[in-house]
Amino acid sequence: MGCSPFFCYKSGATRQQISTHTEDLPGDINTIRYTYRELARATENFNPSNKIGEGGFGSVYKGRLRNGKLIAVKVLSVESRQGLKEFLNELMSISNISHGNLVSLYGYCVEGNQRILVYNYLENNSLAQTLLGSGRSNIQFNWRSRVNICLGIARGLAYLHDDVNPHIVHRDIKASNILLDKDLTPKISDFGLAKLLPPNASHISTRVAGTLGYLAPEYAIRGQVTRKSDVYSFGVLLLEIVSGRSNTSSRLPYEDQILLEKVR
Repeated sequence: MGCSPFFCYKSGATRQQISTHTEDLPGDINTIRYTYRELARATENFNPSNKIGEGGFGSVYKGRLRNGKLIAVKVLSVESRQGLKEFLNELMSISNISHGNLVSLYGYCVEGNQRILVYNYLENNSLAQTLLGSGRSNIQFNWRSRVNICLGIARGLAYLHDDVNPHIVHRDIKASNILLDKDLTPKISDFGLAKLLPPNASHISTRVAGTLGYLAPEYAIRGQVTRKSDVYSFGVLLLEIVSGRSNTSSRLPYEDQILLEKVR
C-alpha cells in the first residue's frame, strides 16, 4: 500500500523515496500546482534582475503571472540537504490555513528535480533588510509603525499557537522571516522548520534547529519544542524592532555586540 508523502517524510523515508512521493502529493492540499514553464515565463526565465532574496534554501524571484498577479517564487536549491524536507513541511503546514499576518502560499511546482513554492509578493521585503539591514531604505519606521508591526507578528503567532489545530510551532521566528506588504503589515514567512504540536502535548522532542541568537535556552539545551520557544524568539525580535539593531553585530564595540547582554 502506498503512503502520503508527508507520512513517508515523517517516518524517515530516504531522499529518493521523498522525491518519488512528492510527484503525488495528497489531494487535501488547498493550493495550485504550477508548471515549471509557467513560473519560468513569470520570472523571465528566473532572470537575476528579478531575484529578491537568497538563502540556504535557494533563491526567491519576483514574477508576474499571465493574469497580472505578482508573485514571489521560491526555488529550492538542488544542493540543499534540508530543502526537500522543508519543501514538504511548508506545504503541509500552511497550504490550508490563512491569516492576515501570515504569507499566502499560492501554489507549488514539482517537475523532475525542481521543487518550487509560490507566494504572494510583498513589496517591502523583510525586516532584516528594511529595518535592520546595512543598506538604505526609504521606509520611515516611526514608533506607531513599529508598534503595529509588533502587534501584527503577535497576532500571527497567536493564530498559529491557539487557533490552528493541531497547533503550529514555527521554530524560526526572526527578522528575515517577517515580510512587509505595501502598508507595512507584517507577514510571518518560511515554515520549513515548523512543527505540529499534537493536542494535549506540552512539548515535542526534536533536533535543535533555528537561528542562533533567537533560540530559547531550554530548547537549545534540551531540544524540547513548545510554543514558548516561539515566544522567546519573538521577544528577541521585539528588542530588535524597538532598538533598530540586530541581536548580534560585530561592527559594534565588543561589550555592545550582543543585544540581549546590552539590554540586561
